Amino acid sequence: MTLDHLPADFIWGASTASYQIEGATEEDGRGPSVWDTFTARPGTIRDGHTGDVACDHYHRYEEDLALMAEAGLTGYRFSEYAAVMADRLGDRVQKWITLNEPFIHMVWGYGLGTHAPGRTLFLDCLPVAHHQLLGHGLALRELRARGLQIMISNNCTPVWPASDTPADRAAARAYDNLHNRLFNDPIFTGTYPDLSAFGSDATLGGSVQDGDLELTSAPLDALGINYYNPTRIQTPASEGLPFEEAPIEGYRRTAFDWPVVPDGLRELLVGLKERYPALPPVYITENGCSAEDIVAADGTVLDLDRIDYLDTHLRAVDAAVAQGVDVRGYFTWTLMDNFEWAEGFHQRFGLVHVDHDTQVRTPKASFAWYRDLIRAQRS
Repeated sequence: MTLDHLPADFIWGASTASYQIEGATEEDGRGPSVWDTFTARPGTIRDGHTGDVACDHYHRYEEDLALMAEAGLTGYRFSEYAAVMADRLGDRVQKWITLNEPFIHMVWGYGLGTHAPGRTLFLDCLPVAHHQLLGHGLALRELRARGLQIMISNNCTPVWPASDTPADRAAARAYDNLHNRLFNDPIFTGTYPDLSAFGSDATLGGSVQDGDLELTSAPLDALGINYYNPTRIQTPASEGLPFEEAPIEGYRRTAFDWPVVPDGLRELLVGLKERYPALPPVYITENGCSAEDIVAADGTVLDLDRIDYLDTHLRAVDAAVAQGVDVRGYFTWTLMDNFEWAEGFHQRFGLVHVDHDTQVRTPKASFAWYRDLIRAQRS
């Protein structure tokens, strides 16, 4: 496999997130996070799993760094506190992400309550978007003052109307405004999209104050994009939300039951460039799939579905670059099997298999495939 349109300095990486891998929740002065509090409540996480130990990355980071070096990674995305960590690592780490997937945090953490902190505000969660974007703007200001390169990572999805009827197209437009434009428009246009379908105006219930949008729309050095699949939308069958999700048929599905639509990534990237002509360079900061990975008797993990997933999605990135989108890097989700939020340890996304009882790491076939691809692309 060769990807002919990627730049020579393209960054090849993998992503993780702190609570999902670190463990050591009571060591070295660490205080409780919303996820510590949330997972301690009975019934919140499948089988009562927590991130108290997770992958024990806090103690095993040297072993994990050796795996990254073996894979030939040239980038690694992991979680930090903005100003404190920049002061400590800013002389070596130049690229910083302020927030990761604020849409997911708003909807699942505050709207539906299945993620921390477990609030069930339904549509009253919309102001959470603005408060997160304010946090982004404040972190951007601190990091930029230190001469660093700043981006935000938004989870985005191509939105497909279930039919060409005006009603389905209106429902799809409402969902696109919620999922994609709510977190991109304030950054790239300095305005909020039309939220009237959700009973809200552009001030999000009075949350938007004078000067806020100037803060949130400060120029970025790059945009991080997390992509997993498109979303198909139809007219709702009952009152409530102005849209209803419809199934996407005819595609292979992951162990998480998500449709595998590689060209959706190309469609998303090209669409972002068309919507925001001044779009900065893009990094794919998450893309990957869960699978029913099993360690065979000979100690190998033959995850061919994941190899196919990575192969086809990287080809989609290459096609987007050929169409004029400035993509500078790709970070697969994830380096190693980890605590997958409400699913606990039941979904495996990693290039490296982790036995969560023994913490033994076993590189999968996809690890070797990704390593060989990186070597070929950099040679």
